[in-house]
Amino acid sequence: MEVQQALEGLHMTIFYQSVLPCGKFLAAGNNYGQIAIFSLSAALSSEAKEETHDGPVYGLVSTDRHLLSAGDGEVNAWLWGEIIKKGCKEVWSRHPPYRSSLEVPEINALLLNPKENWLFLAGGDCQLHTMDLETGTFTRALRGHTDYIHCPEVLSGSEDGTVRLWDLRTGEEVQNIEVYKHEECARPQNGKWIGCLATDSDWMVCGGGPALTLWHLRSATPTTVFPLRAPQKHVTFYQDLILSAGQGIK
Repeated sequence: MEVQQALEGLHMTIFYQSVLPCGKFLAAGNNYGQIAIFSLSAALSSEAKEETHDGPVYGLVSTDRHLLSAGDGEVNAWLWGEIIKKGCKEVWSRHPPYRSSLEVPEINALLLNPKENWLFLAGGDCQLHTMDLETGTFTRALRGHTDYIHCPEVLSGSEDGTVRLWDLRTGEEVQNIEVYKHEECARPQNGKWIGCLATDSDWMVCGGGPALTLWHLRSATPTTVFPLRAPQKHVTFYQDLILSAGQGIK
C-alpha cells in the first residue's frame, strides 16, 4: 500500500482548485478522483482527503455552503461544514442530459453564476449545459462547438479552436472568434485548441495551441501576443496584470 501511494504521488496531476468564499480553505482535485482540502491559515497543511469519483476530478467551484466537483459525466455537491470535520459523503450528484445513454463524456470545467444561482458545465459532449442549483434541473444546452469545451466564461473556448460568445437569455451564439486563423496567434505545431480563457469588461485573453493573446471583444481583434513558447493552460486577470500558467517556465 505504501509503495502504491508513493507511485501515485509521483504520477499525480492536479486538474483544478477552488478557494472557499471565506478564504480559509483551498480544495484541489486530482486524476485519481480525490479532493484534498488545505487550511490556508496553516500554510497549506493538508486537512482532509475524500474519494469522490471513479475517474479524475476536472473541475471545482465553491459556494458558501457547497463544494461542487466534476469528473467523468457527473457533477457532485459536498457540504463544506462536513468537509471541515474531515469526513463526508456527497449530498447530491447530477448527470447532464447527454445525447446518448451510452455517452459518458468528461466535464472539463465549471462556472458559477451566483446572481442567478446557475452552474455552467462544459466538456466532452461539445455542449455548454446550464443547471439551476435551486432545483437541480438542467435548463438549457448551448450548442455550436464541434470539439471538447474547456473553458466556459459566458464565452467558451474549445478544442475546435474557437471562442464563442453566448446570449444566456436566448441560448443563441452571438459571436465566434476563430483564434487559430489569425496569423499572429497561430502556432500550427501546437494545434488549434483553446485551453484557457478569461474576460474583463471588453477584453479577453486566451491561449492553448495558439499563442496567449489579448483580444478586444467589440472589434474581435488581437491586440497583444505574449512571447510564451509553451502552450498555456490557465490564465486570469488580476488588477492590472494578466497571470498565466502552462507547460513551460517563464
